[in-house]
Amino acid sequence: MTTDSSHRGVRIERTGPSTFVAVNERGGRVTMSQADGTGFTPVELLLAAIGGCTSIDVDLVTSRRAEPDRFEVLVDAEKVRDEAGNHLTDLQVTFRVSFPDGEAGDKARAVLPDIAKKSHDRLCTVSRTIELGPHIATRIG
Repeated sequence: MTTDSSHRGVRIERTGPSTFVAVNERGGRVTMSQADGTGFTPVELLLAAIGGCTSIDVDLVTSRRAEPDRFEVLVDAEKVRDEAGNHLTDLQVTFRVSFPDGEAGDKARAVLPDIAKKSHDRLCTVSRTIELGPHIATRIG
């Protein structure tokens, strides 16, 4: 892994049958496994990445105005198997965010729809990458 500021990467380590740990350059670890284990499945991690990316964008802007009373983001999709193979459809991100009463909360509520749209349309690298559909190269090395 490199320290180039534009490069992103993780290392996946097998820790047992159908169980893996993703390790980032800073030493963070996330367990993933099949749906019968306690770790996240790769699909759940993808959904979490979509929600996490846009949550960070939205929180950075809204929390400058007011600290949220509640900040929850739901990310849902349907997994289908068809002639195109396994994939997700009908992806939906739902923000459940509330702010305190008062002027600061009003300012945060006012900016929420705009920053959520900007996150989707251009800021969130994860959802933008999925929507743009880049080629994924697979190498054996």
